[in-house]
Amino acid sequence: MHSERNRALYRLCQADGQPQQAWHSGPSAGVHISLPDYYSPEMMGLLDPATADGRVIFFLPWQNCTIAGTTDTPCTVSDSPHPAEEDVKFILQEIKHYLSPEIVIRRGDVLSAWSGIRPLVTDPNKQDTQSIARNHIIEVSDSRLITIAGGKWTTYRQMSEEAIDTAIEVAGLQPKGPCRTSGLMLLGAYNWSPNLFIRLVQEFGVEPTVAKHLSCLYGDKCLDLIRLEPLSGHRWPVVGKRLHPNYPYLESEVRWACQEYACRAIDILARRTRLAFTNVHAAAEALPRVVAIMAEELGWSDEKCREELKHCKRYLQHEMGYNLKLVERRRHPINLSSEEVADLTKKFRSIDSDNKGFITLSDMERFFKDSDHRLEPHQIREIIDEVDLNRNGRIEISEFLQYMSATKSGFVGSSRFKHVLGDSSAANYKKPQQDARIPVDRSGGGL
Repeated sequence: MHSERNRALYRLCQADGQPQQAWHSGPSAGVHISLPDYYSPEMMGLLDPATADGRVIFFLPWQNCTIAGTTDTPCTVSDSPHPAEEDVKFILQEIKHYLSPEIVIRRGDVLSAWSGIRPLVTDPNKQDTQSIARNHIIEVSDSRLITIAGGKWTTYRQMSEEAIDTAIEVAGLQPKGPCRTSGLMLLGAYNWSPNLFIRLVQEFGVEPTVAKHLSCLYGDKCLDLIRLEPLSGHRWPVVGKRLHPNYPYLESEVRWACQEYACRAIDILARRTRLAFTNVHAAAEALPRVVAIMAEELGWSDEKCREELKHCKRYLQHEMGYNLKLVERRRHPINLSSEEVADLTKKFRSIDSDNKGFITLSDMERFFKDSDHRLEPHQIREIIDEVDLNRNGRIEISEFLQYMSATKSGFVGSSRFKHVLGDSSAANYKKPQQDARIPVDRSGGGL
């Protein structure tokens, strides 16, 4: 589709009856992952162009987590690119070189994974068709058609400035003044200051972490947004109901986004907030509440709500890495000793008290009640969903053993289920020898 449009464009632009030379695109997929914030210093990132295969690797603090990347793989253009497990493994393998040897890099620490497509192009004016530009290119045809291709969204202002400057020159236009884009403030920047968040804390009773988030994201408009937030009913914070307890996004941000033309749940979770990028599982947990608020604001029917839930779940599963770990876990071999298998089988049967051969929701509710761990029914369903690879609403012994093996190997990160069952790994912990030394120039000052 895209190449056909490209050829059609150049057929329209002809000089002396001869079609212009066409551009050649070389789209490349780049995968990124998000990790817990302890993988990097709070205010410092690291970039290294000398990876094992010559690609660039970096990890940067962002939105209270760490972003690590990237890969560079030729691909076909897609409206819904998805990450590949081999790319996630490559990134995890590369960042091992920069961290202390006592830190275990776990697949279970990956909070989200996503892929983007770089619009790489070759310059039609250059003889070397193999040279691909990683920035943007502007070309003027013989019929004065101006084309800008390539580039990236982080340089959109420079791209637009150069494109307009080219148009002025080619068309002989007379600008009314110099370009102002480099100093043009975005909405919310005019009355913003780094200390604005303190006003949210002092005047409105907002948690400092939430206040900093609102100030940085909305600028001076955070003062208007926070007025949409009802009283919390607590002494502190006075206002500010979070969408997810571990992240600073508020319910009022959903209402604000609806006023600013957010149309779908994906708009909220992936674009207006970055929850889908920082933690795809947290985004899935916040999704029902996001849809409920949007239904109130936009007048959605029950059918529309179901459609949005299904649509956004599919996006999180395929494009943000939610399903990636589950698919790979099915292939993950069970690595347990005979003693561990016997012990876990005994624990499984203690939950499956009537020896059905599987664990149901009612079994889990009884188990957590007897263990003095108070969880809501939806939280117990979330735990079952973590273990239930077959997606039949119950936990079978093979799934149980596979899950516990994955937690042991680090393929699954923090587990509420494992915590309640009990774990002896801490007692068996041995401090690793500190023989390996990491050069200062490659450590980044972090782990």
